[in-house]
Amino acid sequence: MTGHENADAGGTGGRRPRALRAVGLVLAATLVLGVAAAGWAYLHLDDNIKSVDIDSALGGSRPAGVVTTPSPSGSVSVAASPLPSGALNILVLGSDSRSGKENRELGGGSSSGARSDTAMVVHLDAGRARATVVSIPRDTLVTRPSCPLRGGGSTAVAYNSMFNSAYSLGGPVCAVKTAESLTDVRMDHYLEIDFAGFAKLVDALGGVTVTTDEDIDDEDSHLTLQAGTHHLNGEQALALARTRHGIGDGSDLGRIGLQQELVKALLAQISSVGLLTDPGRLYAVAEAVTGSLTTDTGLDSLSELAGLGRSLRNLTADDVRTVTMPVVAAPSDPNRVVARQPAARDLWASLR
Repeated sequence: MTGHENADAGGTGGRRPRALRAVGLVLAATLVLGVAAAGWAYLHLDDNIKSVDIDSALGGSRPAGVVTTPSPSGSVSVAASPLPSGALNILVLGSDSRSGKENRELGGGSSSGARSDTAMVVHLDAGRARATVVSIPRDTLVTRPSCPLRGGGSTAVAYNSMFNSAYSLGGPVCAVKTAESLTDVRMDHYLEIDFAGFAKLVDALGGVTVTTDEDIDDEDSHLTLQAGTHHLNGEQALALARTRHGIGDGSDLGRIGLQQELVKALLAQISSVGLLTDPGRLYAVAEAVTGSLTTDTGLDSLSELAGLGRSLRNLTADDVRTVTMPVVAAPSDPNRVVARQPAARDLWASLR
């Protein structure tokens, strides 16, 4: 081998280690940045979630909760902990808040405050493979119990009061207490999402497909649809959830049917898009949900919400039964309803 060849070989050998070191540094930097970005994203999503300490506010005067089997004694890592599988009842409210520019635009008005536009009790069976969603008409007349107020003191008991007035008066705490008083069912958790969050969630999922049995033309919700199957974006889906005057007799009961259709459409879309294999879409969905979500303190972290979500991995739209609390026209007001007994009591008893 000539000296020239030796020089070339030596030069190439010198360049290769330097190139490998450079590649290694780039890969290391990319890894560090990726971990940092993931950490920032987690903290960002975690900080998005707003919560209310409902358990402390209501104390012990509540219906009995589901008895769970205690975990074995000893140290168990979070990764090794089994997913929750016990029966669970969650009060889910859709809030028509006008706070913030997006909510005002979607709400079609500039009024202050918020009301519970949608109320559902989601019952998860033991094993989390089946669920029952019970809608409570917002126009239901109830006895609203005395509720603690955030600034101190409490509200007075109110008779023949609309169910959704509880949220307007005392927020999530009063909404939960009123729901428990009506149903005698312990609400293990509380979830609330507002106008903008629901619309963003639907858009992040790529829209939802629903089928309507009749034409819809509602000036209030600004929705016009012919009977048939439609793929809706977020704003259209929200309009469908708010539609009442363009269908049936224009009552809240007709709107509930559309809202239940949307719940199943959302579950079907979540199952079809493969969130776990699409990090970009998964983040968009998480951002949409956490940015407009209020929970109880038992679900106020990304890890707790993710644990709940993973425990429902086998739940499909076909496994969800949607019903409405049995009601009849209120004797005092034909535009309002009251629980129809004993059917309503029997329904709630089946969820305990």
